[in-house]
Amino acid sequence: MLEISSGIRHFPGYLDRFHQEAMVETIREIVSAAPLFTPVMPGTGKPMSVRMSNCGELGWVTDKDRGYRYQPVHPLIGEPWPPIPPELLDIWTAVSGYPLPPQACLINFYSDDAKMGLHQDKDEQDLKAPVVSISLGNSCLFRIGGTARNDRTQSLKLSSGDVIVLGGEGRLCFHGVDRIYPATSTLLKSGGRINLTLRRVTP
Repeated sequence: MLEISSGIRHFPGYLDRFHQEAMVETIREIVSAAPLFTPVMPGTGKPMSVRMSNCGELGWVTDKDRGYRYQPVHPLIGEPWPPIPPELLDIWTAVSGYPLPPQACLINFYSDDAKMGLHQDKDEQDLKAPVVSISLGNSCLFRIGGTARNDRTQSLKLSSGDVIVLGGEGRLCFHGVDRIYPATSTLLKSGGRINLTLRRVTP
């Protein structure tokens, strides 16, 4: 485990290849019930470069009219999200240091040309709970700043099987994905990267 800065911890290679492959199969089952969709920015309706889904009692969504929020059903099919699988709950228990379970797991799929701008995870009511992020597939360049958008940033490469925890003073740090490194993993047949983000929403 590496302490990147106060409250931000990196667990390189937390999942070995066997468990990464099993996790991908689990995610495929979730996405078959809760299909990937393209989120759009509030106000402008500009589509993001990632596709996403969720599992858990709540899912994070965004659209042009209602903006960022959590809701209990898929925005396109109107069905409840599938439950968070036990193996993801086990990771949360092992690394989060938080007594309550996660309520949402965002599933973001990055194609090899996708990215995610600097942002804060602040749509949750419970900001004492950390955010736990799991990387699968191609490596990415992950950028972390401070709690103000213009704070100095640092970058690190996240590889398949890595886990990163944003907690404590780092819970509201700005962070993003600057680029995906194609052909750095053979986990996903068609390339790209899956990011799983576990969050506690309510106290």
